[in-house]
Amino acid sequence: MKRVLVANRGEIAVRVIRAAAEAGYVSIVVYADQDADAMHVRLADEAYALGGATPADSYLNIARILEVAREARADAVHPGYGFLSESAEFARAVEEAGLTWIGPAPESIEQLGDKITARRIATSVGAPLVAGTDSPLGSAREAVAFAEEHGLPIAIKAAFGGGGRGLKVARELADVAEAFTSASREAEVAFGRGECFVERFLDSPRHVEAQVLGDGRGTVVVVGDRDCSLQRRNQKLVEEAPAPGLTPEQRDRIHTAARDICAAVNYRGAGTVEFLMGADGVISFLEVNTRLQVEHPVTEEVTGVDLVREQFRIAAGEPMTVAATPEPRGHAIELRINAEDPGRGFLPSPGHIVGLRIPAGPGVRWDAGVEAGDDVQAAFDSLMGKLIVHADDRPAALVRARRALRELQVDGVASVAPFAAAALADEAFATDTFAVHTQWIERDLMPRLEAQPRALAASDPELTRFPLEIDGRRVMVGIPGALLAGLSAGAPGAQSAAPETDPAILEADTPGALVRWLVDDGASVTAGQQVAVIDAMKMESPVVAHRDGTLTIRVQPGAIVAIGEDLAAIG
Repeated sequence: MKRVLVANRGEIAVRVIRAAAEAGYVSIVVYADQDADAMHVRLADEAYALGGATPADSYLNIARILEVAREARADAVHPGYGFLSESAEFARAVEEAGLTWIGPAPESIEQLGDKITARRIATSVGAPLVAGTDSPLGSAREAVAFAEEHGLPIAIKAAFGGGGRGLKVARELADVAEAFTSASREAEVAFGRGECFVERFLDSPRHVEAQVLGDGRGTVVVVGDRDCSLQRRNQKLVEEAPAPGLTPEQRDRIHTAARDICAAVNYRGAGTVEFLMGADGVISFLEVNTRLQVEHPVTEEVTGVDLVREQFRIAAGEPMTVAATPEPRGHAIELRINAEDPGRGFLPSPGHIVGLRIPAGPGVRWDAGVEAGDDVQAAFDSLMGKLIVHADDRPAALVRARRALRELQVDGVASVAPFAAAALADEAFATDTFAVHTQWIERDLMPRLEAQPRALAASDPELTRFPLEIDGRRVMVGIPGALLAGLSAGAPGAQSAAPETDPAILEADTPGALVRWLVDDGASVTAGQQVAVIDAMKMESPVVAHRDGTLTIRVQPGAIVAIGEDLAAIG
């Protein structure tokens, strides 16, 4: 293994590039059109265009990624997290191409990545588990029937996926059918497969997980555990290690179940086994993420284990450097810094980063995929960076996290930093009682958060490509659409007068794809009513009527809309 292709972007691509440099490997990255000058492209040894601007045309394009691997003479592929990281099809295609797959065997991904099969494996090894279906749902009616038999609330979840995408919770019987439809649609967009299953939902649970490493020959080591209970839209925002407040028996139950589930499939590489823990202490297996997790740095900080380097070693056939669960050293907390506006319900806020002041000092780590001057792209994930702190114990880590967060400054886009500051100051999270749960943000904290200014627009992501001869060699050149538009517009600085604002216009609060209208053209709507859905940064966001009146639709489903674009008029 000498030349590693990183089939990803953003923060995780940067993390793998750095680990590759320290391991002596050449790093090769790929990029979508709008990422032509992204941070991971600037840092890698080599970079190759995928020739698309959507996830499907770029980072999910298996054929093109393998074509680049051949072109670049790569001998290994690291998938990062998200995109194709849990695709057995991609893993198998990489191996069939004669390349080393830095991840679990395709068979393990199929067994554990399919949440229904994973449930069966968990049952077979005696892992704790709540009631759920053992096959994909055929229709919304089947979800309704499950709810009628087992009670509410229920969770409808993508069978092939993770990270909170394709997961919907229904608390009322009337909401079950729509939750099934929405979960299936979101899963199809995010993972290319819309199959979903259903299980009883533990209300107000904690989210606790175990980090594992396996050598692919039956040996599995639990490196440590983490708490990831602070979530919005079922996606994590704050993580810490070790998980606070667990009894020795609970910790042993989680570690044993995680090890046994992964050992049952001869797991290879890094993975995470996730559990929910109810307020009464009941533990239930949730899922296995057959990849590196976003929150892996907190485990690295308290154990001293470099998980990406371990991935490299295992893929290369070398022995793991960790033989048993390390005793945690101190406490670590990670704050995800996403481009979202907590005061507007964590509305995605893609745009241009004008300024970025990065925290530093003892015990502070900053893992990021952007720098000042970069754009946060609407087509991809909202994560800009991760602020990680490590200290002797949890109270000291909280103090350090507050200090580091005060140093952080992001200009140009909204960020979740104000939420993080509020969470760190709240007694429910900051005291030994640890009274938070996976719905705590939306139920208790969100109403106190204030909206931020609208993000500055990002540059046009499209590249116009044409052939050009350089020193007798024909090459393809890609020019950003914004640059071509500027050249054709004449003298720089020329501006047209801003049009007057029509109070009847319903504007898009976020860029993305208009999924569907929830009401018909010409219908009467009231202020605050949800009237449409936009898929923004791979998550569905509602469009809300800004006033009472009659809705006149101006944009049809499937259209790509910009922030501030006219969607309809309410007159």
